[in-house]
Amino acid sequence: MSLPPRPEDDPRPLPPERPSNEDCCQSGCSPCIFDLYDEEVDRWRAALAAWEAREAARQAAAAQGRGKDHKETSAAKAPASGAAMTKARGSGESAGSTKAKAHAGTSTKRPAETPG
Repeated sequence: MSLPPRPEDDPRPLPPERPSNEDCCQSGCSPCIFDLYDEEVDRWRAALAAWEAREAARQAAAAQGRGKDHKETSAAKAPASGAAMTKARGSGESAGSTKAKAHAGTSTKRPAETPG
């Protein structure tokens, strides 16, 4: 589900305006203007619940974005790996780089079979 980026694009639904008592003809018609109003209120409540869910998701995404920025900043300050720390201490290459050099010339592909 795609959320509008800004609340201006997705305003909070406004409740319907209640008819005044004088708007009813008091003749018992069906549907009465108040019945129609009740239906509008039900639709408004459903729309409001959907909007509140979207707003909560939008706020959670914004909070997660702020948390992600904080994590990236913290990660930039921390050492990248144990190998980097080993090099920083001056002990030379890490064991992982030796393995990478040993396997650099090998291939896992099988030789092509010739049709017989």
